[in-house]
Amino acid sequence: MEIIFSQIANLGFPIVVSVFLLVRIESKLTDITSSINELTKAIISKTKEEVL
Repeated sequence: MEIIFSQIANLGFPIVVSVFLLVRIESKLTDITSSINELTKAIISKTKEEVL
């Protein structure tokens, strides 16, 4: 029984850390995606201004 608890403790910690990091990174990826979309719109509008 002690071996089972040891394995859960050893495997559980990395899983918890991984989930925590994924949740934190997900919000940052959303911010980066919106920034890239805004940059794309700015580049397109700047290119249209230069063509005119």
